[in-house]
Amino acid sequence: MDNNELKKHALNVRRNIIEMVYAAQSGHPGGSLGCADILTYLYFEGMNANKDNIGTINRDRFVLSKGHCSPALYGVLKEAGLLDDDIMKFRQLGSKLQGHPNMNYVDGVDMSTGSLGQGLSCAVGMAIANKLDGTDNRIYALCGDGESEEGIIWEALMAACHYKLDNLCVIFDQNGLQIDGDVQDVIGPLPLLEKAQAFGAKVLECDGHDFDSIRNALNLAKQTKGVPTVIIAHTVKGKGVSYMENNYAWHGAAPKEEDYKIAMEDLKEEA
Repeated sequence: MDNNELKKHALNVRRNIIEMVYAAQSGHPGGSLGCADILTYLYFEGMNANKDNIGTINRDRFVLSKGHCSPALYGVLKEAGLLDDDIMKFRQLGSKLQGHPNMNYVDGVDMSTGSLGQGLSCAVGMAIANKLDGTDNRIYALCGDGESEEGIIWEALMAACHYKLDNLCVIFDQNGLQIDGDVQDVIGPLPLLEKAQAFGAKVLECDGHDFDSIRNALNLAKQTKGVPTVIIAHTVKGKGVSYMENNYAWHGAAPKEEDYKIAMEDLKEEA
């Protein structure tokens, strides 16, 4: 897909994120905005997942291990025409679009996540199952750099390398911030690159807001044999909304009316 088309889709995904978090007056806009380009690329070009196969197991699968960023997942599923539910009912009583994604309710949500760290372990299990079934389908997992402070992340990566899961691609959304501030000030999980290499993974880096960079990294991941791939995607938390960018205060806060207006103005399509 042309990069300009991808940019337009990503802009709409970001609008979806702001719309639903504002309507709910709760949610996690910062990290969701930051990973919007990565999810846009995956669902519009990188993955074998579409309207015809979304309700089947014969396709690539995506695990949002940082499940609190569900607005990004719902936002891209809606933009791709894979979600029928009304995103404006996000986090509302009776809505299937919960604050953390539930695979039992929403086609296209491949794993229920929310307790940080566990999504990657589930992705490892999916990749092992595909190996046992002899399918060529790939598994993608998006993890947060704050989430990497969970020990289960590294246990999962150790297993992935042990079982030579070259059908697994782990993407670390490295924006440097988490709910309490800079990740290095909280517990210091960096450097992720050298740690992932030490476990035996193929490690790549990309600019998480540049579609050529994302495309190149994911294509190299597909060509990697014998080991899983870890991609360190450098991103900006709150990307696209001026006052949210690089501001951890918007990790889990909803915009009020004036904030909402500014955000939607920031996300207007350029003429």
